[in-house]
Amino acid sequence: MVHISRGGSGQTLLLLHGAGGSANLKELASKLAEDFDVLLPDHPGFGLSDQSKRLSSVSDLAFYYLDFIQELGLKDIHLVGFSLGGWIAAEIAIRSTTNVKSIALVSSAGIHVKGVPKGDPFLWSPEELVRNLYVNQDIIDDILSQEPTSEELEFMVKNRVAAARYAWHPRFYNPDLEKWLHRIDVPTLIIWGDQDKIFPVEYASAFKNLIPHAQTQILKDCGHVPHMDQPEAFYHSLKSFLSETNS
Repeated sequence: MVHISRGGSGQTLLLLHGAGGSANLKELASKLAEDFDVLLPDHPGFGLSDQSKRLSSVSDLAFYYLDFIQELGLKDIHLVGFSLGGWIAAEIAIRSTTNVKSIALVSSAGIHVKGVPKGDPFLWSPEELVRNLYVNQDIIDDILSQEPTSEELEFMVKNRVAAARYAWHPRFYNPDLEKWLHRIDVPTLIIWGDQDKIFPVEYASAFKNLIPHAQTQILKDCGHVPHMDQPEAFYHSLKSFLSETNS
């Protein structure tokens, strides 16, 4: 079983979370639900969702979500993917955009830029991970000051195992993805933090060059998690883009 949080009404917005799970997207999902029918699933193996033995790669997840979209009868979807979720969104879109109206890739994984090394969350301690994810010191201090509950620790371990299953090798990218990104034929927004320590901002430029008619929004003083580091700027960028694609 896959767990889905759903709320709001209007056009469908499918939020695809990153390797850390869906928890840090709950507030954003609630805000977007004021204008959209928002679906926030836990990917198979993450959070409250069960792991499926037949799913072992991001390509598998892309096909899984294409079936998910078909089974739920979703149309004119706005796909918004964060990090690992951005990679999933891109893999979905190179296969089919039949039911997709637009795509937003936020700090997306999925490609490799020669000469621009990525950060490696699998090698960082929990504290190093927090310090490398965010720029906003208040957020860093707040997260590090909290002692996770036993349930939160359980989800952290589960999410880390699932992320490794899908993205361990090659680390957070598919060598074949970039040669098919030209197939994305719907409006695409690329949102990035100018101080992303996992996928440096050069990755935003690479995605833009590979996806026809894509536009980029680089947020200042922002790390790998723009919707938390710069929530107002992020929300404005995303909402403006979604409004444009609806006009």
